[in-house]
Amino acid sequence: MSDLLQLPVTTLQGEPTTLGALTAGRTALVVNVASRCGLTPQYGALEALHEEYAGRGFTVVGVPCNQFAGQEPGTAEEIAEFCSATYGVTFPMTGKVDVNGADAHPVFRQLTEAPDAAGEAGPVQWNFEKWLVAPDGAVAARFRPNVAPDAPEVRSAVEALLPR
Repeated sequence: MSDLLQLPVTTLQGEPTTLGALTAGRTALVVNVASRCGLTPQYGALEALHEEYAGRGFTVVGVPCNQFAGQEPGTAEEIAEFCSATYGVTFPMTGKVDVNGADAHPVFRQLTEAPDAAGEAGPVQWNFEKWLVAPDGAVAARFRPNVAPDAPEVRSAVEALLPR
């Protein structure tokens, strides 16, 4: 198992855990999310993807971040209520973290080392950047914010990691 999966995180409910415990041996799409972003409607597609593939060993993990134009200013309770009431989110979410800079969460320090389809690694560009993480913790793909969760390239990457 990768050390990425062993990194500590805190759930949106304030419980300490690890990324691996949240993913529970599943393929995961880790996404930095925000409630007040033009891309926030991606929550709907993320939940649909989560529901569609959950039975085959897949989960989405939402990671709130307020580093981009203050678009996730709420408390954990407010974020949970918004996600549940507005988009019916059932996938696991962590507490709010920084994804870039000196205070970047260790999970994102590792995730940002992975390149996107153009071969570019480095800082998170905006809310709703996505990383596909295999059950062993290997980062299989990185999708920039403008790539929709249900885009063909995301779906095919997810399906490639799932059991048949």
